[in-house]
Amino acid sequence: MDEIRKLLIQLIGIDEQEWRSFQKELVPEHYAAKSVIVRAGTVAHRLYFIERGLARTYYIQDGKEVNTYFSSDNQFISTFESFITQRASSEFLETIEDSQVYSLSYKALTGLYRENSKFEKLGRILAEENYLCVLDRTFAMQTKTAKEKYIYFLEKYDAKIVQRVPQHMIASFLGIAPESLSRIRRQLVTS
Repeated sequence: MDEIRKLLIQLIGIDEQEWRSFQKELVPEHYAAKSVIVRAGTVAHRLYFIERGLARTYYIQDGKEVNTYFSSDNQFISTFESFITQRASSEFLETIEDSQVYSLSYKALTGLYRENSKFEKLGRILAEENYLCVLDRTFAMQTKTAKEKYIYFLEKYDAKIVQRVPQHMIASFLGIAPESLSRIRRQLVTS
C-alpha cells in the first residue's frame, strides 16, 4: 500500500489525513491469472490499483481478442469509459498474471471528489493521462508501419510490461499478425 500512497503524494500532494480518507475506501483484492474482473456488457463500478501483477483490457471483434491496454505494478486500470460514465463496458478487464490489487468504487471516488479538491485533481490527472494514451496509440496505429508500431510499443511501455506480456497479446495490441511480430523481433535483434 506504500506505493499507492507514494503515487498520490507525487500526483496530488496528499497529507496524512487525506491519505487516511483515501485509504479507508480501498479494498484489497487478489485475482488469479486469467481472472475476468469486468465483462463486456457490464458496468465497471471500480477503479483498480495494481500493487503486484499484470492486467489488460480488450474487446472481441470477429471472434478475436483485440488488446487495448496493459497495466502492471503500481499503475491504475479499469475499463475507463465504463467507469467514468457508469454505463456498460465495451471491453473486458482481465488479469494476465496473479494480481494483488486495491480497488476503489466509483461511489467512493466521487465522494472523495466532493470532500477534497485534491481528489478531484487526481481524477482529472487520471482522465487526462488515459485520454492522451488513447490519442497517442490511435495516431501510432494509423500512421506507423508494423515495425514502427513495435518500436513505439517498446518505447511507450515500461520494460516490466514489455517483458511479461505474451507476444500474441502484443501482436493483437499492435494490430499485426503474431508471425509478423516474430519476424520484426528477429530483425531488430540481428540489426
